[in-house]
Amino acid sequence: MPRTISAAEANRSFSRLLREVRETGAEVSVTAHGRPVAVLRPVKADAAARTQARAALRRRLAAQPATDTGPWSRDELYAC
Repeated sequence: MPRTISAAEANRSFSRLLREVRETGAEVSVTAHGRPVAVLRPVKADAAARTQARAALRRRLAAQPATDTGPWSRDELYAC
């Protein structure tokens, strides 16, 4: 069961809550006027979706032609 915290307290310690959720995997239920309004929980990374997205990106990049931008000197590249 997730720990319950008020919206006001969540607002005051949001960074700490995010760190706690990330590091421990704990869920935190946020309430407003005693009623649940949100749940903070860690994101479950979907390895298959990430692999498919990476493959699609590689296919798209491989299909793009290389552009000839011309000869640039190091000084021109790093000039601000």
